[in-house]
Amino acid sequence: MHRLKAEPMKRKIYFLLFFLILFFVSYGSANSVKLSNKDISLDYFPVIVKNIETGFTLHINDSTKRTRLEGETLNIVINGETHSLPVFRGKVVFKKQFKQRTNFQLTIDQAHFKEEIHPIPLWMSILPPLLAILMALIFKEVFTALFTGLLLGTSIIQFYQGGNILLSIGRGILSIVDTYILNALNNTGHLSIIVFSLLIGGMVNIITRNGGMRGVVNRLAVYANNARNGQLVTWLLGILIFFDDYANTLVVGNTMRPVTDKLKISRQKLAYIVDSTAAPIASIAFVTTWIGAELSYISDGIKTIGLEQTPYNVFFNSLAYSFYPVFALIFILLIVMKRRDFGPMLKAERIARHRQPNAEADNGTGFSNKLNELQAVKGIKHKSYNAVIPVLVIILGAFTGLIYTGIESTGWSENMAFTRNLSNIIGHADSYKALLWSSLAGILTAIILTVTQKLMNLENTVSSMINGFRTMLTAIIILVLAWSIAEVTQHMHTADFISRILLDMNLAPYWVPVLTFIMAALVAFSTGSSWGTMAILYPLILPASWLISQEYGLDHQHSLSIFYNVVSTVLAGSVMGDHCSPISDTTILSSLASSCNHIDHVRTQLPYALTVGSVGIIFGTLPAAYGFPSYILFPAGIFILFLIVHFFGRSVWKSSGS
Repeated sequence: MHRLKAEPMKRKIYFLLFFLILFFVSYGSANSVKLSNKDISLDYFPVIVKNIETGFTLHINDSTKRTRLEGETLNIVINGETHSLPVFRGKVVFKKQFKQRTNFQLTIDQAHFKEEIHPIPLWMSILPPLLAILMALIFKEVFTALFTGLLLGTSIIQFYQGGNILLSIGRGILSIVDTYILNALNNTGHLSIIVFSLLIGGMVNIITRNGGMRGVVNRLAVYANNARNGQLVTWLLGILIFFDDYANTLVVGNTMRPVTDKLKISRQKLAYIVDSTAAPIASIAFVTTWIGAELSYISDGIKTIGLEQTPYNVFFNSLAYSFYPVFALIFILLIVMKRRDFGPMLKAERIARHRQPNAEADNGTGFSNKLNELQAVKGIKHKSYNAVIPVLVIILGAFTGLIYTGIESTGWSENMAFTRNLSNIIGHADSYKALLWSSLAGILTAIILTVTQKLMNLENTVSSMINGFRTMLTAIIILVLAWSIAEVTQHMHTADFISRILLDMNLAPYWVPVLTFIMAALVAFSTGSSWGTMAILYPLILPASWLISQEYGLDHQHSLSIFYNVVSTVLAGSVMGDHCSPISDTTILSSLASSCNHIDHVRTQLPYALTVGSVGIIFGTLPAAYGFPSYILFPAGIFILFLIVHFFGRSVWKSSGS
């Protein structure tokens, strides 16, 4: 009887012993795994910059050992220091900074790695974009400028990876093609812009040949009957196409170019109006392709500092400090209505006004897309709807595509107001898909209208479309080179160099928004990307601005106003830097759409952008940080801009028709 009762107890003891033995065996086996050089491999990004963390990934290649070590901790000796690092999905990830030339050594069990590291000095990161920008402005030739800056960057990278100067230059030339240009093309966003530009070029060629563009010119001539009204119509179109800066530049520039040519408005002025309405309006409107990225960056900043506000609410409040975008839009209007210009733009406008009616409008050697030389097919009626309908298809199609992809991504919330819901949806939309769909629909519409009305046969229509594709080749080459040099600046951490210099100045919190604006402008100018600038600076500056305000002893409300100001100045500075940079993609697209010499566009726009930026800082950003209300600062800034135009501007052409 007692033996029967003891049996279940014995079974439990046996099972317990079995599991204990199994546990210790498995634990011991995991710790008894020994790794050799053939079992593992070490990956790291070869471009290593001084005092910038470099990521290393240790891969366990042996499948059996990888399984047994999963979730375990490995003791890894790195340059004499032991680090206990976890194994996750067969990899061990860690980061390390290098302050000088170092013999990097890593040991784990029987495995040993040794590599001589030559970190690139951080100050060298500014040299490639600086050389490209200086050469572009001095020699007025953007291809050589971009290629030279790119070559300098790749040569520096190759030199610090080992090799003499001549060998580094040779390797640098090869890496331009096999690394940076391929990477620029192996990017969905970049390819989308290229295809979108090609389709727009093809459509513009078709609607020019089928008489639609001439019909638009004839229609707009009723309202745009002189240079001032022509510029005003261009400005209004730039405001109306507010939802995307790429669509804005290409559609407005291509549509208004024949009109402005007829009215003897310079291509430089057209490019300026197109460029300086596109990004400013897209950056501050509630329903744009920018809003999603902006809210995402703001959200990360809010989480870091623990601020109890929604990203949308922060964005809305930051608009009270958006001085540069608003002033940029108003400044164009003042220039147009006062019929005054100054600087290089004044010279360009005077040359254009005195141009003979049949003279070539583009007096430079920039984007020779020759669309202005195309003539409609002889013997057909010039009907404006053959151009208006395809353009409207693009505009409405892009907006519809944004809503469709946004709803697909985030859905429609019943708990939000309509405007906020719409902004949230478009903020989460796939803007590239929307633009591609709409541009394809636009070109198909142009083809159907042309063929069904027998304005051209199908063969000639398709031929016109292909010729339109060819007109975009110059711009695409420049875009690819600009994207390539932007990646070089990213690898060399140019933005970190600029940011660290400015952050080390230790200013009072009242000066943080001004510092942020300058920092964002410099980064965008050097990298040619406003979106890239926002991605870099928002995570860096938002928590820092809040911390500086709190440590300085400011109350919550004043700290909050400076925080809103900083949110705005990152965005505003990014847009201004983009306007000044010859390697910016939106600046390049504005030159392309206006068929304007690219360097002429940058040279004539630069004084206007700097003027508006200076007024924005002195009469907007800085006094707002000290507590001056926006309802006083906006009118004051606009009044100062009016005075600048009035006293420094000169009449382009004093005859009444101008």
